[in-house]
This record gives sequence, C-alpha cells and structure tokens, in this order.
Amino acid sequence: MTACGLDFGTSNTTLGLAEAGRPALMRLEGDETTIPSAIFFAPTTEAKVGRAAMSAYLDGEPGRLMRSLKSVLGTGLIDEATQVGRERVKFREVIARYLAIVKRRAEAAAGRPLDAVVHGRPVHFVDGDQQGDQRAEDTLREIALSLGFREVSFQYEPVAAALDYERGVAGEELALIADIGGGTSDFSVIRLGPDRHARDRAADILANEGVRVGGVDFDRRLSLGAVMPLLGYGSRMKRAELEVPSTYFHELATWSSINKLYDGRAVRQIREVRREAARPELLDRLIRVIDDERGHGLAAEVETAKIRLSEQDEAALPLGWVESGLEARIRREAFERHTHALAEKIRERIARCLIAAGIAADRIDAVFLTGGSTRIPHVRQAILGAVPAARAIEGDTFGAVGAGLTIEAARRYG
Repeated sequence: MTACGLDFGTSNTTLGLAEAGRPALMRLEGDETTIPSAIFFAPTTEAKVGRAAMSAYLDGEPGRLMRSLKSVLGTGLIDEATQVGRERVKFREVIARYLAIVKRRAEAAAGRPLDAVVHGRPVHFVDGDQQGDQRAEDTLREIALSLGFREVSFQYEPVAAALDYERGVAGEELALIADIGGGTSDFSVIRLGPDRHARDRAADILANEGVRVGGVDFDRRLSLGAVMPLLGYGSRMKRAELEVPSTYFHELATWSSINKLYDGRAVRQIREVRREAARPELLDRLIRVIDDERGHGLAAEVETAKIRLSEQDEAALPLGWVESGLEARIRREAFERHTHALAEKIRERIARCLIAAGIAADRIDAVFLTGGSTRIPHVRQAILGAVPAARAIEGDTFGAVGAGLTIEAARRYG
C-alpha cells in the first residue's frame, strides 16, 4: 500500500510521500511542490489548475476561475450548483475535479498509484458548529474515496506541523504550534522530543484550538476598507439616509463568492441602484469590474498589496484598467486598522488554547510558525505576544503541514 499526506488548503495544496523514511513533497506543477488551490474551466479544453489556472484567467482566456474552494466545506454551499460552461456543477464536484488532477500528478511523479491518504483538516472548519465540522470532514472523505483512495483518515493541521518541527528538536520541549493559513488559524499545545516519534501521541497533545480566520479574511477586510469605497461601497443614495446596498461589495471582496456576480442579475440590480445613487460614477466602476469579469483579478491585486504591506510601509494598487489614473494607495497602519479585529481573534484563541491545555504562557518553550499569514507583522505580534518567553521557530511556510501529514501517513499505513 502506498500512503500519502494531503494538505488541501484554502490557498495552496501539497501532497507528500515518505521516501527512505523521510517525507518528500511531490512536484505538482513543474518543479513546484506547492500548487495554488485554484481551477479554471475553459469552454473547449480540459480544466487547468494551480498557477496555470490563475494565468489563464489573468490572461483573459474565456472560462471560469474558482479559488478558495475549501471555504465552502461545512456550509450549505457545498451542495449548491454553479455554472461551469454549459453545465451546472455542485461545489463538491468542483473540489473533486481539482483533487483528482492533484492525485494524478502525484501518482505520475511517484510512478505508482496512491492507495491511502491522511488528509489535513483545521481544528474547526466552521466556528461553533460541530455538525458542520463533521459534514465537512465527511465530504472530504467521500471525495477521497471517489478518487480511488481505499484508506482515508484525518489529522489536525497544527498537529501535523508539530510532527514536521519535531524532526529537528534536540531535547524535550513544550511547543505552541501556530498555523495561520488561507482560511483558518489553528493552534496546538504539544509535548515534543526526539524519543517520542514512535509513541501514540494522544497524551502529548494537550490542547487544540482554531478559529475561522485566515489570509482570505485579511484580503476581504483590506479590500472593503481601502478598495471597495472607490467602487461605491459606503456611498449614499440620493434620497433618505441610506447607503448603497453593501452585498455586492462583500461578494466582490470574497474569493469564494465572486462568481455569484457574473450571472447578469447582479449587474441589472446595480444599474437600478445607480439611478438613485448620489455618486453614480462610483457604481459605474463597480459595473465595469463585473461586466469584464475581473473580480478575481481585483482580489489577486488586493492579495499582492497585502503581501507587500507585510514587508513595507506603503503599497500602491493600480486600477487604471477600471478607470484611467485610478489607484488605491494603502499604508500599513491603515491595513492594520482594517484588520485589527482579526488579529485580536487570533490572540484570543491562543489564550483559550493555553487555558484548555492547563499551561501558563511562560511554560511554552517554543512557538512554531507556519502558514503564509504568519508573515503579517501584527498577526505575528499577536502570536508572539501571547507567549513572550518562547523561542520563535520559523517553519516551512507552505510545506510544514504537508510534510507532517506524510510522516503521519507513514506511521499509520507503513
């Protein structure tokens, strides 16, 4: 039996196999072991995934881009259908098609079929909904079985990251694992050590916690705070003390709901609103983005601005394609103001994890950081501030969870 570890993430996906007793991530797109969780359906060709999917969309090829697929797990959207070319396809089938391509590529790289999988999962797919959590896991299990896996099991993503980190520890330590991904933030308090590898680890895992806050939420808040006002968000109607309806802007700022705006009904409704808007020229910009189906491109530019603001004090977001000369200039302090509440939720969830573990913050020896959003300065500050005496350990930003799941797959299935 050949077993793998599969980290199907909101933003990126990895898949690993144990080679000579060590985890190795498969090349899934050229020489890259990390592939964006995106799929592009073209009218006359096979679906494209990953960077090829994003490039096809940004190059203006006719078709339909879908990204952030994992975010619909555990929600009612999973069994809703969306228009893909001439057919309507349920979101679970879209996920299945994406993962089928990932599995085929991994099998081609490995030279043999994959029979068993340890799937990564967040501590909570949805907040405060145990039934939704279970539905999400059941959906992933059903999809994996439909793809030909004979054995399917799950591991919390922060626990998997801990297993990757543990390969390099020299002695016993108590660690906080912080995995801030595209869709969720997950934490584990766990005992680690070089002599613990072969044990049943249940007693070593002192607590797991998670919250549905991730990189896409920072994108959305940044978009609503700094970009959507240029398209009419928060502007007034001519009559009464009413704002322009906000639904369209929230959908345009959210990766998983952008496609809802492309069915024609939204633009017809916005045109009606425009007639009564105090600043109709702003709504013209919104209509242009939707008419040209450039919502995903706008979201990608916001994501790029977010990444830049993690490294510098200011970022420019050019919008000349919407209107000549239009640009959003965003300062880091504005980004932090728009997303402060998200960072605070992360800090609060770490505190809850420590309480659940029965561990005082000053007893944590190390905090292991993985996931792209750990690079955001005020997120990093929230994490490290919760355990100020701990050493900060930088993990493989996008590969630690996949490597840990591969370690767990080897342990469970050989």
